Amino acid sequence: MTTPTPATGRRLPLVLRNRAFGTVWLGQVLTQAGVRMFQVGTSWWLIGYAVSGDGGFAAGLFMAVSTLPAVALAPLVARAIARTAHRSLLRTAAGGAGAAAAALAGWACASDLPVAAAYAAALALATCQAFFDPCLTTSVPELVDDADIEAATGFELSTQSLASLGGALLGALVVDEAGMAGLAVGCAVAYTAAALLITTVRFRPAAGALPGAATDALPDADGPEPHGGDAAQAPRRTLRQILGAMPYVRAILLCFTAANLFTTAVFVVIPLYTASVLHGDGGTVALLEASLGVGTLIGSVTGARVPGRPTTAGSLLLGTMAVALAVPGLIGARPVIAGALLVAGWCVGVIGVRFVALFQRLVPAADKPAFFAVMQAVLGSTFPVASLLFGLLGDHLSAQTLCLIQAAGLVPAALALALLPGSGHSRTPDGSPEPGTGTGTEPGTGTPPETATAAPEGAR
Repeated sequence: MTTPTPATGRRLPLVLRNRAFGTVWLGQVLTQAGVRMFQVGTSWWLIGYAVSGDGGFAAGLFMAVSTLPAVALAPLVARAIARTAHRSLLRTAAGGAGAAAAALAGWACASDLPVAAAYAAALALATCQAFFDPCLTTSVPELVDDADIEAATGFELSTQSLASLGGALLGALVVDEAGMAGLAVGCAVAYTAAALLITTVRFRPAAGALPGAATDALPDADGPEPHGGDAAQAPRRTLRQILGAMPYVRAILLCFTAANLFTTAVFVVIPLYTASVLHGDGGTVALLEASLGVGTLIGSVTGARVPGRPTTAGSLLLGTMAVALAVPGLIGARPVIAGALLVAGWCVGVIGVRFVALFQRLVPAADKPAFFAVMQAVLGSTFPVASLLFGLLGDHLSAQTLCLIQAAGLVPAALALALLPGSGHSRTPDGSPEPGTGTGTEPGTGTPPETATAAPEGAR
């Protein structure tokens, strides 16, 4: 019997054998947990403590403000990531968010906190997060070897859901126990710690980096030398050209954009439902948020095993989600509602896995940066609209009626997705059928980002 060599032995997880990536990953966990804790906690504070008559509109406006920067600042963020050293941008974004949360904490400790101050802090935190998240994803090749990029990306995306779940669990509970001052202190600590962690990391030039590009790498950093390649020379098409050549993909995006208008409203409906129907406290909000988050995580893990063509499976999943969201509109029992949100979250996770995998196969490599950036912006653009609309409706209709409206709104999107043509109706730029449009299943790609029917990054 021979002793296994290090090459054939079991390897440590990437976050343990790559200190730079592990440190930045820990910073990401802290920022994701911090922003989600602030969003859930402040929504509950507005409805349960601060606003007496128009809590629904106040919470809806707050969630809209929390997600606008990621959509409105997309061009500015792209230019900043291209022109600024990534470590510096990450450190500045996390540090700026920490300073904003600390200022809010000081105000809340000194006197009663006005609602406008919470909105201003939400805008500041969301702006910092709008720079932090895409910059972190772009920075992965500067932290790990080329062979570890897929593992790093999958690990990064899978932990986003866990960090968001942890933040959602803490948000309302912290507000009940320590008020907005305690919530702001927790966020300030999380963001400041993330900034300090990132300061200790040295990034190296990524393969394919353009000469003269900004970098925080050490002069003697290991790693590939910057070079140009065929990918750098490939012509870039506009999004209109990309989607014009792929009507199948365009139709799918339209279906899920319509569905998002109703699914993302759940983040406003949950605190409204807790206050007006269940007459619960922050613990009830945490229970419902946890049910949704755990379901999404389970769906992300099991999504690749769900059979059927993507559009057929997606249509059935949207229909299932409609039924799950209708249940709280008919039955007002905590265990039943928690179970319904668990099912709805599972559908969100599975849809994310199936359709990100499909888009990875259909969109040419040269077009993916523009496509996925705009995909997130398009899907995310419905969140402010849904927040304001359902928040305003919440001041005039019961929370149970809002649940039924959500369910009814998903039905047309599910039918439209089911009626999409399959193979032979959708073609790639060279005229060949788009791969995967007529197959039974597509393989999973690990744990992809929550996209279709899921909240945008800033809302998790």
